[in-house]
Amino acid sequence: MRRTPALLSFGLSAALLTSLAACAPGDSASELAEGCTAPGAASDAVSVTGEIGSAPEISFESPLTTEATQRTVVIDGEGEAATDGDIVTMEYAILNGATGEEIESSGFDGAAPVQFTLDAETTYMAGLSLILECTTPGSRITGVIPPAEGFGVEGIPDLGIEGTESIVWVIDLVSIADEPLARAEGEAQEAPEGLPVVELADNGAPTITIPSDEPPAELQIEALIVGDGPVVGDGATVTVHYTGMNWQTGEVFDSSWERGEPTSFPTSGVIEGFRQALVGQTVGSQVIAVIPPELGYGPSGGTPDGSIGAEDTIVFVVDILATS
Repeated sequence: MRRTPALLSFGLSAALLTSLAACAPGDSASELAEGCTAPGAASDAVSVTGEIGSAPEISFESPLTTEATQRTVVIDGEGEAATDGDIVTMEYAILNGATGEEIESSGFDGAAPVQFTLDAETTYMAGLSLILECTTPGSRITGVIPPAEGFGVEGIPDLGIEGTESIVWVIDLVSIADEPLARAEGEAQEAPEGLPVVELADNGAPTITIPSDEPPAELQIEALIVGDGPVVGDGATVTVHYTGMNWQTGEVFDSSWERGEPTSFPTSGVIEGFRQALVGQTVGSQVIAVIPPELGYGPSGGTPDGSIGAEDTIVFVVDILATS
């Protein structure tokens, strides 16, 4: 798990996220290139009732096991189906196939939906990619995933999942994200005086120079580039490149540019000043936000690693690459 203090945890629990990131179930993900995952007796045995987008009623006779991932379409949506490399937004419930107990859910209970990237090249929860591929937006599916294509032989003890137990997923596929931009694209704007100076490298990565003045007491948000893409809605999921700097120290505390890849999250899952900087902006825009401590990390007493103090003002330069 990479350290990203700009973002607060959301959706999948910490234990589950850690297990997903560490999971290495062999080369099962290569099956993604061979077509859609077929239904089977296990996935067909999962009974799901309720309207799409609402909390489903789920039942099955346990223990439910499978040797290979199975997928059944309960409600068929419309449009282009998800393929390898797509970023999908989903609502889900996860149940233990051996006990029938619910492990976790998100989206159905009013929480923000979760994004997941289908990836045929890495062994990152292969079974989840297998059941999501070929699914269209507006669909509800059931999937049953064996340990070898799920959480591995170690399971997730913190969540009561043994390494011998299959996992049942019920997923509503909300949307498939558009291909994100590589960097901000649009009309450059003249930055107001008094804000940090932003210079861009050839690839678009920003260098931020903090003024010698005291930071402003109020939230400052300015568009440095105005794109012509969709507007970011409150609660929407965004894909961004960003750099965060501490005004007081002049040090970069987090940067997706330094990691070499953009990141995605719901606007409801970040600090308030960052949320306000994103909502209402358009895809393709680059935004600078100067965030006072009360809208940043002040309420939490700063960050655990000490890179941001409780009284520190922070600066973000954000390229908005996609939204869904």
